[in-house]
Amino acid sequence: MCEKTCFNEKMANLEETRVMMIRSEEGKHGYWRQILTALAVSLGPFAAGLSKGYMSPAIASLQDNGNATFSVSDHDASWIASLSLLGAFFGGMVGGAAMSYGRRTVLLGCALPYALAWLLTSVSTSVAMLSVTSFFGGMLICCITMITQVYVTEIAEAEIRGCLSSVLKILNQIGILISFSMGAYLSWNQLALVVATAPILLFLALLFIPETPSLLLLREKDQEAAESLQWLRGPDSDIRQELATIRTNILASKQYSQAARLRALPSKRLMRPVLITCGLMFFQKFTGSQVLNFYAVTIFRKTFRTMNAHGVAIATSVVQLLASCISGMLIDNVGRLPLLIGSGVMMSIALAGLGSYLYYDMVLRTQVLPFDNPVTPGYDWIPLICILIFTIAFALGISPISSLLVGELFPLEYRSTGSALATSFSYLCGFVNVKTMPNFKDYIGLYGLFWMYAGISVMCLLFVVLFVPETKGRKIDEMDPKYVESLCINR
Repeated sequence: MCEKTCFNEKMANLEETRVMMIRSEEGKHGYWRQILTALAVSLGPFAAGLSKGYMSPAIASLQDNGNATFSVSDHDASWIASLSLLGAFFGGMVGGAAMSYGRRTVLLGCALPYALAWLLTSVSTSVAMLSVTSFFGGMLICCITMITQVYVTEIAEAEIRGCLSSVLKILNQIGILISFSMGAYLSWNQLALVVATAPILLFLALLFIPETPSLLLLREKDQEAAESLQWLRGPDSDIRQELATIRTNILASKQYSQAARLRALPSKRLMRPVLITCGLMFFQKFTGSQVLNFYAVTIFRKTFRTMNAHGVAIATSVVQLLASCISGMLIDNVGRLPLLIGSGVMMSIALAGLGSYLYYDMVLRTQVLPFDNPVTPGYDWIPLICILIFTIAFALGISPISSLLVGELFPLEYRSTGSALATSFSYLCGFVNVKTMPNFKDYIGLYGLFWMYAGISVMCLLFVVLFVPETKGRKIDEMDPKYVESLCINR
């Protein structure tokens, strides 16, 4: 009898172990589906990275290769670079309005026109034509990157949401690195052809992934939503509870918005996420990263005496890529706030150090010897360390997390509107920063420019400490309609 009881207990333990193993494998399988889906849509940020990295070597190519067709002045270059950001400002509003028709649908609709914009860039014959293609390309890529972030937020489970969001930033950095590297050898129009390949690959990848379950349920397509969630979680996963939870809270969200649509606009439910995300976007653009991307080669030529400007640009891009990978591993373990605070501290120190070095090098030391005097000793390692520290800090914290919070903080019924506001504001800040950079440089000097960025980084640190909530491990708000409001109260 005892032996029979022991045997039954052993069989029960074996069965429990088998069930646990099956559930574990189901979870892994579901994660792999989500990972592959995130990689597919990350071709959008990859295309954005290629276009972002394009400007710096392209401007240098247009100004240095003795182009026989047309010439590009510094003023022309600032318009070509900044008009892509102005286009992105309008693209944020267009994308926000179109997002309700389907995340995947809008991505499919933007991919091929974006490739066409770059094909036209490669055959441009004037500054005006380059400016037009830059504007429309910026508008399209803004729609793509904004919707990609929302898509990943909606399909990912809380345990890997931050990591998958970082994948978008990693692919973006890989795109920048490729453009910087190939830009050292290709002309501006050849590099434009390289950029055009990425949105074509995005279009093909989108054909194999589903629409987000949340959007399908919001549009009352219950069967398609169930199929989408089942595909994302794996064929053996039990999705009934998750699907019911999403459905219940979407209904609650609809009731909430219908009952208090007018009162919601000035409420914490919408305004607090808008202020937090727009604040982070402002600091993301005005702490120097945008300028170092668009004018990297031009700035590095004035900063380094013995190092090749293209080589330094490639090195910083490699470091930023590695830091983005590390951020992806830390963001769901360490949390959003610690990374943001560490990022603010490191950026402030690095930018202040870079400005101080440039002041010494361009003002104090050149009073004795000119900048280009061959006997003047160089200390290129000092600005290099400052730039690398800034690059690491930016990629670890404010760069990925500010985009992630756009998808995390807004309630589902306001996610399209909120994402459009935050993204459009981000690109408007980028346009102002890139367009006015030559004017600030002429007025306060390159050293003064980086001192200004250091001061803005200190303000960013204070803003994070006072206002930004921690969202590590939280379910996105569609699982709890009062999610964002409770975060604001608890903060």
